[in-house]
Amino acid sequence: MEKIIIDGIALDGFKIPTENANIILIKAAHGFLGCGYFNMATADRLQEHVAIVTGVKTFDDMLEAKVVAVSAAAETIGIKKGMSGRDAILKMT
Repeated sequence: MEKIIIDGIALDGFKIPTENANIILIKAAHGFLGCGYFNMATADRLQEHVAIVTGVKTFDDMLEAKVVAVSAAAETIGIKKGMSGRDAILKMT
């Protein structure tokens, strides 16, 4: 686990190396920003606030990338496809 600070807000970053890539996630108080390994159908079923970014290798990449998928719960707090990962995760704090 790694602490990530955005605008003075401490978030938890997790990186799990696999054989060919990394599974990465930034956890906020009310949801998470995840890489393409995560399944949006599961997030919707569990009513989780989740935004997905793809083509990322680092936490910085995640914050700069555009959101490509959003759970129904995340949409209710203003997270939309196309916004930056940074803006999405801040809406979950």
